[in-house]
Amino acid sequence: MPKKKDKDNPEIIDDRSEVTAEVVSEAEQASEQPDPAEELRAELAAEKDRYLRLAAEYDNYRKRSQKEREALFLDVKCETVSKLLPIYDNLARALSAPCSDEAFYKGVEMTMNQFMEIMDKLGIEKIPSLGEKFNPEVHNAVMHVEDDCVGENVVVEEFQTGFILGEKVIRYSTVKVAN
Repeated sequence: MPKKKDKDNPEIIDDRSEVTAEVVSEAEQASEQPDPAEELRAELAAEKDRYLRLAAEYDNYRKRSQKEREALFLDVKCETVSKLLPIYDNLARALSAPCSDEAFYKGVEMTMNQFMEIMDKLGIEKIPSLGEKFNPEVHNAVMHVEDDCVGENVVVEEFQTGFILGEKVIRYSTVKVAN
């Protein structure tokens, strides 16, 4: 039979409350100690998150490196071609000069054709100028002339041919613009 509190003796306690207190105390201790499986799941989730972040960081690094290599290749290609453009200019001058030796002229013409084939294979194109509307992104105007026969801001003469590779200008066309 459960004991009841005595007014004179405060140490006498009801047995049921003592047992209940012990059960509650054990339950609190059990809830304070984390479940080993839950600990492992949390640790696994943290490691998985670290792995995914590292994989994403590596993928971004790889893509960035690839873009940098392509940009560097494009810059080197443009710089190399710009060093060869004086050869093009000299061949163009030789073809525009009068020549009495047909074999010599044919040799220069063949050399120019071969040079232009190589430029085409590299993806380098001439910038269209003559008769085109002046575009400051690809043309360099060095002269201006008033001409009523031609529209406004139209290129009437090209002094030096410009070249472009994709969107990158290797050399601007040097031109004369009307009106």
